[in-house]
Amino acid sequence: MELKWLLCVTLLALGILAVQAHDMDEDNDADDVVDIEDDLDDGIEDVEESKSETSSAPPAPKVTYKPPVPTGEVYFAESFDKGTLDGWVLSRAKKDDTDDEIAKYDGKWEVQDMKETKLPGDKGLVMVTRAKHHAISSKLSKPFVFDTKPLIVQYEVNFQNGIECGGAYVKLLSKTPELNLDQFHDKTPYTIMFGPDKCGEDYKLHFIFRHKNPKTGKYEEKHAKRPDADLKTYFTDKKTHLYTLVLNPDNSFEILVDQTVVNSGNLLNDMSPPVNPPREIEDPNDQKPEDWDERPKIPDPDAVKPDDWDEDAPAKIADENAVKPEGWLDDEPEYVADPDAEKPEDWDEDMDGEWEAPQIANPKCETAPGCGTWQRPMIDNPNYKGKWKPPMIDNVNYQGIWKPRKIPNPDFFEDLEPFKMTPFSAVGLELWSMTSDIFFDNIIICTDRAVADDWARDGWGLKKAADGAAEPGVVGQMMAAAEERPWLWVVYILTVALPVFLVILFCCSGKKQPSAAEYKKTDAPQPDVVDDEKEEEKDKGEKEEEEEEEDANEEKLGSASQEEEDEEEEEDRKPASEEEETVNRSPRNRKPRKD
Repeated sequence: MELKWLLCVTLLALGILAVQAHDMDEDNDADDVVDIEDDLDDGIEDVEESKSETSSAPPAPKVTYKPPVPTGEVYFAESFDKGTLDGWVLSRAKKDDTDDEIAKYDGKWEVQDMKETKLPGDKGLVMVTRAKHHAISSKLSKPFVFDTKPLIVQYEVNFQNGIECGGAYVKLLSKTPELNLDQFHDKTPYTIMFGPDKCGEDYKLHFIFRHKNPKTGKYEEKHAKRPDADLKTYFTDKKTHLYTLVLNPDNSFEILVDQTVVNSGNLLNDMSPPVNPPREIEDPNDQKPEDWDERPKIPDPDAVKPDDWDEDAPAKIADENAVKPEGWLDDEPEYVADPDAEKPEDWDEDMDGEWEAPQIANPKCETAPGCGTWQRPMIDNPNYKGKWKPPMIDNVNYQGIWKPRKIPNPDFFEDLEPFKMTPFSAVGLELWSMTSDIFFDNIIICTDRAVADDWARDGWGLKKAADGAAEPGVVGQMMAAAEERPWLWVVYILTVALPVFLVILFCCSGKKQPSAAEYKKTDAPQPDVVDDEKEEEKDKGEKEEEEEEEDANEEKLGSASQEEEDEEEEEDRKPASEEEETVNRSPRNRKPRKD
């Protein structure tokens, strides 16, 4: 009991300390706000001193940045670490069917360090402006031709300011005689478009390729199915993410984010619309016959309305059995003018009309069952049947739902190798965004998965390692938070120490049992011995009762046998006594008398 009281007092004291610490923290914050203009210089010095004093913690492991270098053959590799846009072409085109004021591709691009970089020297391509059209592109070292090797496209994106509405996808520009990077715009032919895109709460990861119809020569966009993974985090956490597209000659594809597969499929089965059209289509010239009957049920033509069917009977009728409640006030209205109401002083009858007091509920009706003219309540009409309709029966002439006949599709073709797309010779970014400072880095196009993985390890992998090294551990984060808010120490103590204290309390606060020596001194029975003694006494009593019964039986048997022996002895004695008496009576045995 004393420990439980001690626990309550301890918790109360800690709660008071927490409140006081929190209040002091708020007071200090208020004082800082009031005196911030007067003590700005002193505050800066104090902060510098506190930083020097608290810098005794071991430094985080330093990650040194080194520009990635391709470890194999590549068609394109750009890390932007030269700090310039050499090799890139800014578009000077205008969008068609758009006002001249917003039609220009005048968005600004720059090579910069990331805002909160942990790797000094690691630069990237930044889309600086917002709400403008941006377009920039660069030639590949040689055109990519789809043959027997896979295609791997990989690059990094960081939404430094988040993203409201806009994209961060790349376009692989088709190799055509008309390709002019200086006039790169939204209508420029591309082979593949790949990357993240978001507007509102719609988070997308595009993979679109333009497929050429072998019969007509026209191109049609084919969109990959939406991934099942939740993509929201990649747009909102302000971290650098690695986007990878792997396209194989067997028509399979994989889409990875941070080297984890988020979508996969086959170009023949998982694109919309399908690559290959259907073999048969509905005949556009086929028409449904006029006598085609699609009705599965029809009204029974032989049904007749019953003679007693009254279609004019109302659904509700007055209850003839109802009786007006006693005390009903027929002459009293439900509402009366408020007697306490007064006409406002500024009431103008010429402008506002004649003033009337507002209506209130009649006070006399509060104690009565009702006021005004009494009317019988309405009930359902048992004779109501409504409008008569003949019952529905199966239609013997039902022919089913009509569909036009199928005919061979005149546009049918079968392309079993959609992987063999139009070659491309340039990579470009053609974007519109309502958010600025989107960061692009480490773009690579190759055919070897190992080369792409090495490039990712030396680029994105270093960023990830640097971010991990810079982030404090859980304990460090807790300590830093407690330094800013001292009252958190109380929370930590309650969270860590309280469970331990409760375990000790409930494990060790049981009733103290006397030692064996105490029992010996007082001769008091031990708790575990008392029960044994009771059981022994009970068993002993039962044994004694059994022994007494046995003794009683033996005594009975002994007394019976003794009586038999006595009777035998008496019988033996009787002849002897009789003989003795006979002898004594004989003259010979008589003693002489003395005179």
